[in-house]
Amino acid sequence: MALELGQHNREIQANLESWRRKPLLQEIYRDFYAEIAGELRRDLPGETVEIGSGIGNLKSVMPEALATDIFPNPWLDRVENAYVLSFAGESVANLILFDVWHHLQYPGTALAEFRRVLAKGGRLIIFDPAMGALGRLVYGMFHHEPLGLKQPIQWLAPKDFSPNEMSYYAAQGNAQRIFLSDDFAAELENWRMVRRHLMAAIPYVASGGFSGPQLYPKGLLPFLRRIDRLANWAPRLFATRLLVVLEKE
Repeated sequence: MALELGQHNREIQANLESWRRKPLLQEIYRDFYAEIAGELRRDLPGETVEIGSGIGNLKSVMPEALATDIFPNPWLDRVENAYVLSFAGESVANLILFDVWHHLQYPGTALAEFRRVLAKGGRLIIFDPAMGALGRLVYGMFHHEPLGLKQPIQWLAPKDFSPNEMSYYAAQGNAQRIFLSDDFAAELENWRMVRRHLMAAIPYVASGGFSGPQLYPKGLLPFLRRIDRLANWAPRLFATRLLVVLEKE
């Protein structure tokens, strides 16, 4: 799906308003960020960089992370394009993509750029939608972006591709299709798979996220977390979130 690129910045501004009026969502996201923080390589020299930071929430848990996006905003540290990063080769210890992978129309081209800037042993940490039965239902029915489960994935950009002239692309199922199958094993052979973790994320789903209605009060969050731990045992049914950790060999 391709839309005008300005759609991305409009979503950022709308998400900022939702973030400010939903304390529950802030707490749920802190759980997600803590999960990501536990995967960082802190023993390597180099920056920790978030690509596609949106409203910059990650800094609530990782204030040291550089916040970047393709549009300038006051809370960002710098403007970056995933296909042509300005970082020197092997200068980054960790790259974090939170709800960004499914917006990469040419994931192989972006992955090559990520590999260029990552230090040896550096990590690429991806947090994206998962396609359990619940994930397909929630994202398919209540999110404006397509799942794209039957659409071909174009791994590499065409020769005439200009990163500065991108259109808005989304296919929410791409992370699961690429990292939880063998279809792209050859393309990923130069990366070590550190972790693939499917999460039900029931508290997140029931919170309504950024655009939907909140279905429970914040006081019930501990109860929803207990339900979530049970649902995690059946990822094919309940998975809505996927954490992938790749390490540059």
